[in-house]
Amino acid sequence: MKKTVLITLAILSFVFANAQNNGQTTKGKWLIEANTNFGAASASNTSIQFTSFSDNGGSTFNIGAEVGYFIMDDLSLKAGLGYGSVDKGGDSESFDSFSYKIGAKYYIIGVIPVQIDYNGASTDLNQDPSYFGVQGGYAFFLGDKVSIEPGLRYNFSLDDRFHKDAFQLNIGFVIHL
Repeated sequence: MKKTVLITLAILSFVFANAQNNGQTTKGKWLIEANTNFGAASASNTSIQFTSFSDNGGSTFNIGAEVGYFIMDDLSLKAGLGYGSVDKGGDSESFDSFSYKIGAKYYIIGVIPVQIDYNGASTDLNQDPSYFGVQGGYAFFLGDKVSIEPGLRYNFSLDDRFHKDAFQLNIGFVIHL
């Protein structure tokens, strides 16, 4: 048991020592972020996603990105855009969507990103959903310009008539300028 605890502490120490923020989140810096999206599909999506449905031949496709500006150390204001297409397969209706996001991202102790945002979409179906999103994760800084940020996200639907809440696992790839 002691050996397992010591190994775990050594691994955590290595991760924290090698994944430190070296000024990438200071006031005046920019970030460009692309996220993958694993989990519940949301009609509002500024990430990169492809899902194929084997039962009916349908699929979803989405591509998007976000940009942020650090208004103070560790706090950035962000905006994102995305385009998606849903083919439900068979005789079901398909649609396209244009998504948007605006919010803020804060890096707690420089390496724990938390984000809140308002996001929504304009679709072909006259069902334009909107969500309040929250997410958190951990930033692994790979040098001075790149970080990988795995995290969890939850979108609270602001209009349950058309769309439900969505829980997602994201892996963000961030370029710091």
